[in-house]
Amino acid sequence: MPLAVFVLGLSVFALGTSEFMITGLLPGMAADLHVSIPDAGLLISAFAIGMVVGAPLLAIGTLRLPRRRTLLALLGVFAVAHVVGALAEGYALLFATRVIAAFACAGFWAVALATTIALVPAERRGRGMAVLVGGLTVANIAGVPAGTFLGQHAGWRTAFWAVTAVTLVAVAGVALLVPETTGGPLSLRGELRLYRRGRVWLALGVIALCQAMIFAAFSYLAPLLTETDGLPGEWVPGVLALFGVGALIGISAGGRLADRRPFATLYGCLALALAALLVLALTTDALVAVAAVLVFGVAAFGANPALNLRAFQAAGDAPTLVGASTTSAFNVGNTAGPWLGGVAIDAGLGFTGVAWTGIALGVATLAALTVAAAVQRGDDRALVAV
Repeated sequence: MPLAVFVLGLSVFALGTSEFMITGLLPGMAADLHVSIPDAGLLISAFAIGMVVGAPLLAIGTLRLPRRRTLLALLGVFAVAHVVGALAEGYALLFATRVIAAFACAGFWAVALATTIALVPAERRGRGMAVLVGGLTVANIAGVPAGTFLGQHAGWRTAFWAVTAVTLVAVAGVALLVPETTGGPLSLRGELRLYRRGRVWLALGVIALCQAMIFAAFSYLAPLLTETDGLPGEWVPGVLALFGVGALIGISAGGRLADRRPFATLYGCLALALAALLVLALTTDALVAVAAVLVFGVAAFGANPALNLRAFQAAGDAPTLVGASTTSAFNVGNTAGPWLGGVAIDAGLGFTGVAWTGIALGVATLAALTVAAAVQRGDDRALVAV
């Protein structure tokens, strides 16, 4: 595996820490900003909205630009957004900085995915994507718990400053170790042809539904565990780290399995996720809930390489826009999940309502995946007939 892919994964660690650490900071941020926990949870959705909109726009705008310089510029914007966010005194400004940071994050993901595809042989792309997404796994193991710990003991703004520092380290790594590449001779018109393919839309739909399932519950894990299961608040960083351990197990296995059997990998991960969510919905035992969080981490990140690989396989010769499209699809789910979880809480279902919401979304994901598998089988039979 090229060293540059690991450097990109390290950069994703900084991005992922910022995106996911809000989950552990929600109670403190809500109190400091004088808003409700569901309103604070919308900061997660704000980031996701910026990712949804920013990914295709920045992918189109940077299609023919040198990729390393684009990556560096986007990391720079990401760092500045966190500086402003750390200094923000009100909810509205902080909300705006989350959207701006998400734009930069979305552009980085799109270009980093295209760079990884260019650097890694076709038969190892699942593993290459696992390395890239592995940055998110490490973020959940180390970055998110560390951010939560800092937030609990030094205020949530300190966590934002820490993300800024890690981002600057990522800037140095990309500048020194990622080779300069370009988007190649592909035209925008050629890349846009991918949106004519039904298989692409099915792949993106499965991604969005799967992420919505995950984030409906993950975004509210801290209050779910403390308010429903009686977990002491000081244990939350450790449980989030355990989620990250599960994610590491999932991403390691999922990257290898995706190259061989992407559909089977997705079915297995969805089954695990639904089982974990059912336990979280029904149990009031803290230790049982913690075990379910571990399994949920395995399932959530185990599916990720296969989700990405399926989209790239369906897209064919449009690597830049499919990278942007998968980023948008992931974040459609990241936007809808916290919102739907908040709706369940506001409707009086309590924090267990977010687990039931995740279960409903997981069933919808299974249905969409089954349709995608049927279309794939039909296409394969058509190729054999030819």
